[in-house]
Amino acid sequence: MNWRIFRKAQTVSTNIDARAGRPGDVFTALWQSAGRGRLDHKWLSAPGKNLMMSAVLDASGLPPEHAATLPLAVGLAVADAAGPSAMVKWPNDVLAGGLKLAGILCERHEDCVIAGIGVNVNETRFPPAIAARATSLALLYGREFSLDEVLYAVLDALAVRFVQWRKGGLAPLMDELSSRDFLKGRVISVVQTDDDGSPVSGRCSGIAPDGTLTVAGRSIWAGEAHVMDAGDAPGVF
Repeated sequence: MNWRIFRKAQTVSTNIDARAGRPGDVFTALWQSAGRGRLDHKWLSAPGKNLMMSAVLDASGLPPEHAATLPLAVGLAVADAAGPSAMVKWPNDVLAGGLKLAGILCERHEDCVIAGIGVNVNETRFPPAIAARATSLALLYGREFSLDEVLYAVLDALAVRFVQWRKGGLAPLMDELSSRDFLKGRVISVVQTDDDGSPVSGRCSGIAPDGTLTVAGRSIWAGEAHVMDAGDAPGVF
C-alpha cells in the first residue's frame, strides 16, 4: 500500500474528509468536533491526545457481504499494532485488559470503504461517562507515544491485513482473529437493535468466517454485545 497522508489540526470528522479521497489516502486530525463510532455513538477525545484517522480502501468489485466483514479485518490490524494483549471485540472494537482501546467505523462510499479508526493513545483521564471502561496505549505501556508512531504502526498492519482480506475475506485471517476474539467462550447478551426486548443470550462460540457472531448456536449479524459472566472484563461496553 502506498499511503498518502493528509493532516489537519481540527476537522468535523475524518470520515467526512475521506469522502473526497481515493484509495490509499489517509486523513488525520488532532481533534474532530463530530467524531462518531458505530450506531452514532460519539467518540470522545481530548485534542492532540489520541489518533483519529480514516483510510480510504478499494472495495471495487466486492459484494456487500464481503465488504461487511472489513471492520473485523481492520480491528485485527489495530490489535496487531497495539501489541499481544490487544483483543478484537465483535463487531468493531479493540480492547486491552477488558477495556476499550480503539473503535472502528467503516462506511461504504462509492467503490471504496472508508475505515475510520480511533485509538486512545496518550489520554490517561477519561470523561466520567467512559472512565470505567476505557484505556489507552499510555496506560497500557506506561509511557507516552508519538501519534505518528502509532499512525504508521496501524498503517503497516492495515496494509498486510487489507491485502489478505481483499483476496479472501476473513478466511485467511481466522486463526489470528480467533486467537484475539475477546467474546469467544464468554457468556454474553447481544442487543440487536436499540429497542430490542429479546436480546440473544448464551455462550459465545466466536466469530465465523462470514463475520457473524455465534451465540448459543445462533448466528448474529449485527448488534452490541454485553459480557455477563465473571472474569477480567467489565459487564458493558
